[in-house]
Amino acid sequence: MRWAANEYGTIISRIDIVRSVEGGEPYQTLPFVRPGGDILLRISGWPKVQRVLAAIDAIEAIGIDPPDVAPEHWRHLNHRIGVNEPFRIYSHEQHHAWLLRREVSR
Repeated sequence: MRWAANEYGTIISRIDIVRSVEGGEPYQTLPFVRPGGDILLRISGWPKVQRVLAAIDAIEAIGIDPPDVAPEHWRHLNHRIGVNEPFRIYSHEQHHAWLLRREVSR
C-alpha cells in the first residue's frame, strides 16, 4: 500500500496485491518491487482502497491468511471494486477448491 499527502491531507492512495513469480515466468514491473510480479489487484483512490482493506479484514476474520487466497479472487476484487460494483465474499468453500486446484496443478 502506498500513499502520499500534502498539507491538505492524502492526495493519492494505492494498494497493489502482487504474486511473486518463478524464474522464467512473465511479470509486470512495479515501483519498489524488484524485479516485478504478477499483478493480481491494483486499486487507487481512498474509498476503493478502503473496500479492499475491508475485504482483507473479512478474509482474516474467517481464519484464512490473505497471501493464501486464490489469485482469481484478487482479480475478481480488482475488477468489481474498480467499477464500483459489489463483489463476492471469499468463503471457506472457495478456498478449499483453490487449495485442491493448486495441488492438482503441481
